[in-house]
Amino acid sequence: MIVRAYEKEDLGAMIQIWNEVVEEGVAFPQEDLLNNITGTEFFASQTYSAVAEDEDSHTIHGLYILHPNNVGRCGHICNASYAVGSEGRGRHTGEKLVLDCLEQARKHGFKILQFNAVVESNIHARHLYERLGFIQLGTIPNGFRIKEEQYKNICPYYYEL
Repeated sequence: MIVRAYEKEDLGAMIQIWNEVVEEGVAFPQEDLLNNITGTEFFASQTYSAVAEDEDSHTIHGLYILHPNNVGRCGHICNASYAVGSEGRGRHTGEKLVLDCLEQARKHGFKILQFNAVVESNIHARHLYERLGFIQLGTIPNGFRIKEEQYKNICPYYYEL
């Protein structure tokens, strides 16, 4: 599995993976699905977008987006989102995406990577972030509405680059 900058040819797979995670309704705050037009614009508008590609089959199994978390005096803090398709799970795809993202964040001059809304029940992501050295800032009660219209706690995290 390699992680690389996305290319135009990857957009179909990226949109499909992104929409799969959005439809699951347990990790991303977005509710609207991407289509070819909105997906192309969305991934192009990020500071950096990358894919995880199987070197043998050339199948895209995951992606991430990296962008500023805020502007101006807080513009040195970035944010990222990771999406791994159901077929790519259990292969350490997420870890490869996060490690590449940390490297790209440094290359793009960011000083801190902050996650605003990691759902408390997303234990696989939380264990990965903590193993890689991310620090949890606390817990925001009922900060995330899952697909079933229930509310879950969110846990902001940060990592000093």
